[in-house]
Amino acid sequence: MKNLCLNFDCNKHSIPSKPNSVFLVPPPPCRLWFPTWNRNKVNNQKTRKLSVSVSLKEQWLESAAKHAFGFGVSATFFFSIFCDSPSALAESLTVAFPVSRAPEVNAVQRTLVEAWGLIRETFVDPTYNHQDWDLKLQQTMVEMFPLNSADAAYTKIRGMLSTLGDPFTRIISPKEYQGFRIGSDGNLQGVGLFINIEPRTGHLVVLSCIEGSPAARAGIHQGDELVEINGERLDGLVSEAAAQRLRGNAGTTVTVKVKDMMKKSSIREVKLPRENIKLSPISSAIIPHRLPTGQFTKTGYVKLSAFSQTAAEDMKNAIQELENQGVHSYILDLRNNPGGLVKAGLDVAQMWLDGDETLVNTIDRNGNMLPITMVDGHAITHDPLVVIVNEGSASASEILAGALHDNGRAILVGHKTFGKGKIQSVTELHDGSALFVTVAKYLSPALHDIDQVGITPDIQCTTEMLNSAMEASAKNNNSNKKNSVSSLEADSCIMVAEHELDMEESKGTAS
Repeated sequence: MKNLCLNFDCNKHSIPSKPNSVFLVPPPPCRLWFPTWNRNKVNNQKTRKLSVSVSLKEQWLESAAKHAFGFGVSATFFFSIFCDSPSALAESLTVAFPVSRAPEVNAVQRTLVEAWGLIRETFVDPTYNHQDWDLKLQQTMVEMFPLNSADAAYTKIRGMLSTLGDPFTRIISPKEYQGFRIGSDGNLQGVGLFINIEPRTGHLVVLSCIEGSPAARAGIHQGDELVEINGERLDGLVSEAAAQRLRGNAGTTVTVKVKDMMKKSSIREVKLPRENIKLSPISSAIIPHRLPTGQFTKTGYVKLSAFSQTAAEDMKNAIQELENQGVHSYILDLRNNPGGLVKAGLDVAQMWLDGDETLVNTIDRNGNMLPITMVDGHAITHDPLVVIVNEGSASASEILAGALHDNGRAILVGHKTFGKGKIQSVTELHDGSALFVTVAKYLSPALHDIDQVGITPDIQCTTEMLNSAMEASAKNNNSNKKNSVSSLEADSCIMVAEHELDMEESKGTAS
């Protein structure tokens, strides 16, 4: 298996073995035996060595990996995973399971064991939602045994994961996983929607639309709920599976039913063309601005739409280019940014901060808090900064906003954020599928809980503030006699942000 967790070392959790426990099933002709989770210290490092014994053929296979859970297709198999205890064999847990004769299901049984083991090792809740996780494996394997198709077997794995009570811990098929990786690569063919599961309701909601995309042109908005895709209800469907249904060759169409959150009960059907969608995480501009003193200044505007693999490098280039053009202040727009790679969010935060500041605090499955701090950081710029957020700002966006706000670097403007305070690892399994596991919770540097709460900005973009900002803008621009105003200059939250930057400039002048 290839571990794709780019954010943190997710392999430090130690798992208590359960000694002398045996679960047995009425034995069919074939059985799987799993002695699991033993510990032994190897070369003073925590490693896991998997030994698979195929008893009928007397063959031995051995492999070592960060996440290794074995599998075989003959009659009886013995699994032993060693970590760091001298009494490894004495603490073995043996579980017997039936082996399916259907090749497709037999392969998914291996995936089941891989997924189960990763959850057992790393899932943030060590009680597994107050259930016996070993017994859950037994039950799921028995339910899987009589099945005849891989799809039906995968449904059993998803059912097992759903008992954890965490919508972000999930498995996706190889095809869905390839689609998921596109978001980091930068190109796709689809309708231009970012979607996610709303944790309180389990419904699929729109986090954002890519500007100019088919979805945006059709009037689909952030917060709308997806009800159907091509006549298929989306109840219980994970976001990657829904996204896969929305994608397709450019020139084809897809029909969706959308519940308008503004009108609550209004459901409309929309036929969307699929197009080539370019996912560029960064856009920037210079907003000319007149201060209350009458002096003209330049504000650097940077829109960050997702935390992809290139986001940090693109952000660095954008800031340096704006610095070269002589800007005096910045607006960082994280509205409708659904998140992405946490590491990218932390890298971006360090571009605005100095010293050894704490960026985020993570809490592992044992309740231990681990602050993630900078080491001798040097900001690219020290110019005043306002960060704009809204209900579509989630996950890594909230980590970045919290880091800049709690360290006194930025003022937050906008609306309360989404509230996703959990971090997932992503591990590619042997069959090309991928398992997402919630491995940690996080708090902001000031120890504010974000999960299902969100971050409340310092200043909200209220109608009153908008009117005030527009009046100030009109006074400043009377002499310009412009016939039109750019979309940025007309944006209410950007106008409020500029007003806050004016206030910061006034404070600096007075001092």
